[in-house]
Amino acid sequence: MDYSTQSEFRHRKLQPKVRMRGTPMDSSEPSLLFDDTSTGGQPSGHGRQDKAPLGYAGQTLLSDPMSNLAMAYGSSLASQGKEMVDKNLDRFIPISKLKYYFAVDTVYVGKKLGLLVFPYMHENWEVSYQQDTPVAPRFDINAPDLYIPAMGFITYILVAGLALGTQNRFSPEILGMQASSALVWLIIEVLATLLSLYLVTVNTDLTTIDLVAFAGYKYVGMIIGVLAGLLFGKMGYYLTLLWCCASIFVFMIRTLRLKILSEAAAEGVLVRGAKNQLRMYLTMAIAAAQPVFMYWLTFHLVR
Repeated sequence: MDYSTQSEFRHRKLQPKVRMRGTPMDSSEPSLLFDDTSTGGQPSGHGRQDKAPLGYAGQTLLSDPMSNLAMAYGSSLASQGKEMVDKNLDRFIPISKLKYYFAVDTVYVGKKLGLLVFPYMHENWEVSYQQDTPVAPRFDINAPDLYIPAMGFITYILVAGLALGTQNRFSPEILGMQASSALVWLIIEVLATLLSLYLVTVNTDLTTIDLVAFAGYKYVGMIIGVLAGLLFGKMGYYLTLLWCCASIFVFMIRTLRLKILSEAAAEGVLVRGAKNQLRMYLTMAIAAAQPVFMYWLTFHLVR
């Protein structure tokens, strides 16, 4: 190799490696400066990061001690609120005592219905007690219950709808007004009785539920009267209702006199005393109001 050839070889070796414009890059070059976004914006290569599962955030929240503390505090507030509502509700509506008034059986219901329609031969009207607590209605026919009044009210509405249907006067609005009217008159009757007991200053063991039960027994006679009117016309209605009115009057007199006049009997008050006479008049007024309501709520159902 001559001197000129050696000089040219050295000159080429010292020149830097330059890539011409438009020539492809060598595969050994480093990664691109910008990721390829032509596939929907997903990063390529080792820069791609997998998304977390959907439930991971919820699990992280539940596993957070502060979240658990908040949930426990919320549950405590909810339980305290429920206890407060139950306590205040029991002051006005003794839910715990309602079980006593529905403790009935078939034998009791049959005997009680017979007593409401034929009270004249019954002698013992006192309520039985066991350790200063009245026994359940299924063990004592004289104990008040709410099963017969509740079922009587529902049956009365159904019989009223049947009577209106046979006269081509049935409509949901009229039946709703009939049920609302009967309920409103029942509430008015109970409130008037409570007010009268307060004005006369009668210390009795009668509760509001007892008064609702006694006032609801008249629906039995009302049902019998309307059914008799549908079968036998107006004459059958009046005769049957008259019998039922007399029966409920006797039933109320003999039942309430032991409740309202019991304080006077215990104190030894004379029968001719002014206060005792007021109690007797109140007992008769409560009993006399039953036939009035029975006629008022049924006379328009029979034509």
